[in-house]
Amino acid sequence: MTTTDSAPTPAKGSGLAFAYVTTLFFAWGFVTSLIGPLIAAVRRVFDLTYAEATLTTSAWFIAYGVASIPAAALLSRLGYSRSILLALVVMVFGCLIVPVATMADWYPGVLIALFVIASGVTLLQVGANPLVAVLGPQKSSHLRLNFSQGFNALGTALAPRLIAPILLTGGVFAADAVITPATRAESLRSIDFAFLIVAAALALVAVFIFSARKSINAAAPEAGEGAVSPLKALKSKWAVLGALAIFFYVGSEVAIGDLMTNFLHSPHILDIPLAEAGTMVSWYWTAAMIGRFVGVALLTRVRAPVLLMVCTAVAALLCLVVTQTTGSTAAYCAIAIGFFNSIMFPTIFTLTLERSSAPTSATSGLLIFGIIGGAILPLLAGQVADANPLLNPVFYVPLVGYLLLTGFAVAAGRAKVHSPVAVGSPGSH
Repeated sequence: MTTTDSAPTPAKGSGLAFAYVTTLFFAWGFVTSLIGPLIAAVRRVFDLTYAEATLTTSAWFIAYGVASIPAAALLSRLGYSRSILLALVVMVFGCLIVPVATMADWYPGVLIALFVIASGVTLLQVGANPLVAVLGPQKSSHLRLNFSQGFNALGTALAPRLIAPILLTGGVFAADAVITPATRAESLRSIDFAFLIVAAALALVAVFIFSARKSINAAAPEAGEGAVSPLKALKSKWAVLGALAIFFYVGSEVAIGDLMTNFLHSPHILDIPLAEAGTMVSWYWTAAMIGRFVGVALLTRVRAPVLLMVCTAVAALLCLVVTQTTGSTAAYCAIAIGFFNSIMFPTIFTLTLERSSAPTSATSGLLIFGIIGGAILPLLAGQVADANPLLNPVFYVPLVGYLLLTGFAVAAGRAKVHSPVAVGSPGSH
């Protein structure tokens, strides 16, 4: 067992394994950011309200709440590489459900598919986040996870730019289009095509990870014997606080990203076509990608809690500006929030792992459970959007979230570190 005053020596080949695992961050970032353009697509194709359309987000992030506990148990039993491969297979299977659902013209089927895909992403995150933390010296764990999350942000930046034109052009989105069975069918096939592309890409990633499994196994800590329940993390105050912080961070970030397409499209904001607005969502995620790499540099000079406090406070301020303005000012302030979102997830994650007294896999599982905030806050934001002719009031929802995160950052800065991030194995105590 690793003690608090004796950090483990990184295993040989950990740098190569780190490179392999970082590709997974890109993959799930790409898939997750499809939800924003998809909301705009299904809202028109299935004639939904904002609240009904944001059920796509709820279906996605509810999976984190349902799957995080068994995912942590699977990680302890299967180890890192087999858990990661299983996660990728589940994600591919979920993508293949989408064409079945659209052929049946059944919106709940799309929600089921998203739930399955997100269940695979949950297992991927439960394994990959703590794995990155232990693939190298403990003192640089914040930098490594922020670096990997930078590639996650690259995936989220590219997906809207590549996929939004597929989802939001032609069919019911063509100029002067009338919603008919023919135009709806064309748009439904576009949704199919987008998810078949993603399924093929995930299958290639799975082949890549399978070929690299020996390198990952050699560098990663061994899995603990038997399952470690994430419920053990409930005994740690900091594991619970970290899960709540993840809840509000993910809910706030996703509420903005998911409604960004319709927000930028609004007449009082930029008044641009939906396809163009959907493509511009990539700017929000690109800002997050840039911010993560800037954050890596800043973390060499600034304490993680201090940087987190600054970023959350500025994000809250930008949300306030958006609620009070219109036009390009509101649009670009909304997009700029992505830059300050950048370091929040990985920094909350590693700060919590350092302060939690629970086993690493249990804490990781509870933190991933907190991602369920992405199912709840966007749904609340959708209800606010339905109740207002303007979408600006939606930003009050993330505003509250960022203020609470500022409080978490202040508390983390004052708390003592319980143990290094790199605590032995996923099941170690």
